Amino acid sequence: MIGFENHLGTISISPEYFSNLIGHVVSSCFGVAGMANSNARQGLRSFIFRHISYIDKGVSVRSEGGGLYIDLHIIVTYGLNISAVVNSIINKVRYTVEDITGLDVCKVNVFVDGMIE
Repeated sequence: MIGFENHLGTISISPEYFSNLIGHVVSSCFGVAGMANSNARQGLRSFIFRHISYIDKGVSVRSEGGGLYIDLHIIVTYGLNISAVVNSIINKVRYTVEDITGLDVCKVNVFVDGMIE
């Protein structure tokens, strides 16, 4: 659980919420063809349940020192400027997470794991 305190008490947000939120944001960005598995658990889940598409695929969120660190594994569309696509994703994810949750996003790492036509 990722939590923070305010004058009313402690607020805890599950990592699944962040993964789903960020998965929806990234999937709506121009140039993103899909998400790639970010860890062994997601890879095993994808192998076993091949017919189900999970929105949190390729998303990893951790909290350190009061800020969030987000890792994204994406597949981009062939022929697009990868740098422009990645910068767009970083800005959109940072803005959306900070706006909705009020938590600081320290870093967004985007790993391009492949291209598709």
